[in-house]
Amino acid sequence: MAGAASTSPRIGDAPWLQRPETQAVFAALAAQGLAARVVGGAVRNALLGQPVTDVDIATPARPDEVMAAAGQAGLKAIPTGIEHGTVTLISGGAPYEVTTLRKDVETHGRHATVAFTGDWEADARRRDFTINALYCSADGEVFDPLSGYGDIQARRVRFIGDPAERIREDYLRILRFFRLTATFAAGPPDAAAMAACVRGRDGLTILSAERVRQEVLRLLAAPHAAEIAGAMHDHGLLNFVLGAAPRPTLLARLSAIEGALGLEADAMLRLAALVVEVAEDAERMRERLRLSNEEAATLLRAAAPSPGLGPSSPESAARAALYRLEAPAYRQRVLLDWARSGDPPTSNAWSRRYHVPDTWQPPRLPIAGTDVMALGVPAGPRIGEILRALETWWIDGDLAAGEDALRSKLKELIVEVRDT
Repeated sequence: MAGAASTSPRIGDAPWLQRPETQAVFAALAAQGLAARVVGGAVRNALLGQPVTDVDIATPARPDEVMAAAGQAGLKAIPTGIEHGTVTLISGGAPYEVTTLRKDVETHGRHATVAFTGDWEADARRRDFTINALYCSADGEVFDPLSGYGDIQARRVRFIGDPAERIREDYLRILRFFRLTATFAAGPPDAAAMAACVRGRDGLTILSAERVRQEVLRLLAAPHAAEIAGAMHDHGLLNFVLGAAPRPTLLARLSAIEGALGLEADAMLRLAALVVEVAEDAERMRERLRLSNEEAATLLRAAAPSPGLGPSSPESAARAALYRLEAPAYRQRVLLDWARSGDPPTSNAWSRRYHVPDTWQPPRLPIAGTDVMALGVPAGPRIGEILRALETWWIDGDLAAGEDALRSKLKELIVEVRDT
């Protein structure tokens, strides 16, 4: 067992720890003689120099003691998960989950029978990965009962105890392992954990689509998503999770292009690169991961025929695509076509195509249905047909025709319709 004082650094200067709201929670508990430490992701991220959002606190105190201490200090206490030992304290408008130390009595799938304890190491041992079993006091002293800091220094993700046993307790940990490895690790996944994930993969079938979706998208947004997806593919796990024939090479190309352009990872676009070839792929993925309509639309656009955005196409084709798709979807399409082309991520020609929306804004068609009706066309489906024909003519002319030319062409189209 590694003691915090001798092997781990202090993080007392962390802004989130020094916030008055955080210190007020510690002070409320300390005033009643109750010990408390921040646990998990906040400590892990602070040691890695990464942003901290949620601050969770562990304590040997029972939930009723926590609520009483909060009341004495004037903090609002909400029994959000009191049967599991969790009370949410509101300090300065910010929520802090305070959970009583626990130890597993019996585990069965995604749910475990637990008992409250005063043993910090027992609480640590029921957690999933060593890098999540780090604690720190109000003054930033890190308590490291399972040598998680060594794994943080080595940038590796390891299960606590036997990986196979931890996976049987909760099969979602398979996806969490890969997501955290893609986020925090350097190098290939831990070999023992990988072997256990492969052996336990059938357990993934009992997980809800919503939980799988959440982990998959978070994995794909991670810094090393392409490398970890490739490792999962090599071990037969990626197609098992997604129910599709993945293309990790295309994902790697897209990731490299995003990096070259300084873009944030687009998880849904990465999913499209990974598994979508035709519209049926997009529809299967929508159903398998319970995607929203907006998310599914990104996949469907990836399956549509290319609008000819490559550098060898005329610039008018890029402007036409931007007009039809609008800027966000246009940029996604350029990135996908760029990745599929095999051209390097440093291609200036592709970069210029990507940045077209920065220098050119599509005009709006100045003709509406009321203009068509004003020329004697009765309300009905022909209004839409005429407008679509007019818009196609306008796009084919590189959107250059002005309003007078458009109105003249409109009259021609109406005559043609009447003559048919």
